[in-house]
This record gives sequence, C-alpha cells and structure tokens, in this order.
Amino acid sequence: MQPISILTGIIIHGKGLGRTVGMPTANLQPVRGSEIPPQGVYASLVYLRDGLHIGVTNIGERPTVDSDSRFTIETNIHDFDKDIYGETMTLTILYFLRPIRKMKNLEEVKDQVNKDMEKAIALISQAKISQ
Repeated sequence: MQPISILTGIIIHGKGLGRTVGMPTANLQPVRGSEIPPQGVYASLVYLRDGLHIGVTNIGERPTVDSDSRFTIETNIHDFDKDIYGETMTLTILYFLRPIRKMKNLEEVKDQVNKDMEKAIALISQAKISQ
C-alpha cells in the first residue's frame, strides 16, 4: 500500500474542544516544507514514542468549530488519551475517508468521527498493516 503522504512534526496545543466531548486530538505542526494532502478526513497510522496507533486525521478547516479559515492537521488516535504535547509524531496518511463538512454541533462531530474510526480500522486491518 502506497501512502498518500507522510507527515512528521511536533504535537502542539489546539483549542481543546474535542476533549470536552471525550474526543481528544493530537494537533500536528509539520516540519516546514512538508507536502500536505488536500483538505479532507483520512485514515492514518500514528507513530509515537510509545508505538503505533490507528487514527483519523482531519486536514484543513474545521467549519463546525471555527468561523475563520484556520488550517489544522489534527488526529483522533484510537483508544488513546495521554498527554503527548511537545512530542514528535509521524502520520502515515493512508486512505481518504470523506470531505470536510460543517455539522450541527460537537456531538454530531463526535458521532461522525466514531464512524470514521470504524472505517479506518477496517481499511487498515484489511490491508494487513501491522500495528
């Protein structure tokens, strides 16, 4: 399987809104000059100091929570809730899941991310990518 992109950088603080609904994200500040894929939601493999994880990565705007055109790279990591600010993270972007869209509220976002995570796990498992 050929990845769409591989991004490495430092995990930085975001707004912390996802954490308020039990959906924390790791916000990546990629190395300067990185080739960023088009906006969208992707299935990804997340490499951290403690090992390899499956994630759902949003690249681009966040129309449900931001009224501006703020661009972020943020990943919800499957079954993971540790303080990793300042750590290095490498994302292997594997599959485009869907375009970004505005939702009614954070609860709707959480429901969609859970569906996205189920799809990401299934796709990555089918590809027999080891964790």
